[in-house]
This record gives sequence, C-alpha cells and structure tokens, in this order.
Amino acid sequence: MRLGINLGYWGAGMDADNLAVAQEADRLGYAVCWAAEAYGSDAATVLSWVAAQTERIDIGSAIFQIPARTPAMTAMTAATLDSLSGGRFRLGLGVSGPQVSEGWYGTRFDKPLSRTREYVEIVRKAMARERLSHEGEHWTLPLPDGPGKALKLTVHPVREHIPLYIAAIGPKNLEQTGEIADGALTLFCAAENMEETSLAPLRAGRAKVGKTLEGFDVCPTLPLALGDDVDALADVFRPYTALYVGGMGSRKQNFYNRLAQRMGYEKEAAEIQDKYLAGDKDGAAAAIPRELIDRTSLLGPVERIADRMQEYAAAGVTTLTVTPAGWTLDERVAALRAGVEAMERAGLA
Repeated sequence: MRLGINLGYWGAGMDADNLAVAQEADRLGYAVCWAAEAYGSDAATVLSWVAAQTERIDIGSAIFQIPARTPAMTAMTAATLDSLSGGRFRLGLGVSGPQVSEGWYGTRFDKPLSRTREYVEIVRKAMARERLSHEGEHWTLPLPDGPGKALKLTVHPVREHIPLYIAAIGPKNLEQTGEIADGALTLFCAAENMEETSLAPLRAGRAKVGKTLEGFDVCPTLPLALGDDVDALADVFRPYTALYVGGMGSRKQNFYNRLAQRMGYEKEAAEIQDKYLAGDKDGAAAAIPRELIDRTSLLGPVERIADRMQEYAAAGVTTLTVTPAGWTLDERVAALRAGVEAMERAGLA
C-alpha cells in the first residue's frame, strides 16, 4: 500500500502552506498529490504549480469535473500536465453533482453512467493520439455536415498510458469504474465494510472485461488527525462530514447520504440531511455518530493510526490518500510525518 495526499480545494484558507505541504510529502516519499475542484479554484492550474516545484511525487486530479470540460479538452490538459511534469500525472474524473453540474456549468445531470463511459472512451482515444472521431449519445466528433475534421492530439504525453481514475461512490458507478478505469477514487471508506461497499462492485466490473483487481488502484481519501484525544479529533471533522452526508447534492441525489445508509446509519443519515437542509448545520454536525467519523478517518496517536492502516491494507486498499488536519503548517507537516511513521510501524513501508 502506498500513501497519497489530497490538498483539497484551493482557496480554503490554507493556501500559503499548501505548496510547503506538497513539497514535504514529496520529500517523505508520498506517491501522489491530488487536488480537487468544485466551483472555485480549478485543479489543473494548482497541479501545474505543484508539479513545477516538486521532483518525484505524482500529481493527480481528484477530480476534473466532467461537465466542466469537453472530453478533448480534458485529453489536452492531461497530455500537457503529463509532459510538463515529466510523466507524473494521474487523471481523475467525476460527474460532480446535480447542483454544480446544472447550477454552475449549465449541464443537465442526466444519465451520469452513460455520460462517463462515453467521456472516458473519447478521452482515451484522444490521449492515445488517434484521429478523433466518435458518434454517441452525448458527443459526436466531428460534427456532421460541417467543416470539422478528425484531428489528432499534437502534444506527446511522456507515457503511452496515463492512469485514469473515476470518483465513484454508488454500486453501479463502482462497477462501471472497475470496467473502464485504472483506479477508483472514493470517500468515506470504512475498512470494516469495504468488500460490500466498494470492492465487490469493482470486482464485478473488472470481471466483465476479463480482469481482476490485480493492478487496479483502490484509492480512498481519509482525513488524518494526530493526537491522544480521539473524541476531540473526531469533533474536528463533524462540519466536514455534515456537509457531505447532509448537504452534498440534493435530497434525492446525495451519493454520500446513500453510502452512510449502506454502512448501517439509515436513521442517522436521514436526521443529518433533514437538519442540514433546514439550515441547522450545527444540529446536523451534532447528529453524526462519532463511530461514523472514526471509521472513515485516521485518528489518534501514531500507534492507533498504524493499526487502522493495517486494516485498510488488509481490506484491499492500494493507495491510501490522506488529508492532514491542522490549522498551522507545523500541524499539517506533523500529520504527514505521522502517516509515514505509521506505515513503517504497520510494516507496510
């Protein structure tokens, strides 16, 4: 199992430290540094800035939003980042959610599975520098009855195959991800029920194309907080958990709320969502079971974190991405170093 770091969204208040955090992760031997986007900073610009000032660590989009870019533009961006970074780019994709897709990008959030499948097909074809022609439900290239030509990407990526990941939470999306991608990006992943919530559908998708999970990157992102008071550390992540379980997406389309239900928190998930959507964010945070936060985070002293890492490795995680908690650079760097120490104590390094 390898370690990754997720810088999250730029503009979240810790930007001045983010480069130093990425550089420390590079020095410590972390495998990949991910950056996210929603409706603030874009991930591509952040990743190019990080790549220019690091040496070994991979850079990855977690995620590039599918409604934000045409497939050909995503292929161009991926090829450029791979070239500029010396072959260190990993392409993570996702459909985002209905509020962002329709409210920010003006793209209908319909048929996300077929849209993702078609998008990936076009992106792969373009990154392979084939002449780009496609006729599908969502895209037609070149447009018919016009001057368009089937063009070929002029930029040469460093690698023939840029790893492609899909952000997946629901069973159908996970199954398709196993079928068409090189890795899966997940959130709120508990080692105890990974087989049911993640690995079984991924394995089913791989089987459809005659493959196993061998070589497939299972890559959950978990908050990491270092300290002795686990209850206090869990409280730090209550607003974060409430946002996702209670307010991410709409009442009918919240993938994280459904995931919490599948993890056995049906009643709690409903209460969290009701309170969050009613504007009671503090009440939503208070309603989150401490156990849910603990199961989906790495909390405590190094020894406890090491035990949890062993559980994730045994469950089938191949890249464990952490978001180091802390209000200062020193705290975040300490969490990064604790991650490496925990890996060593767990015998995983």
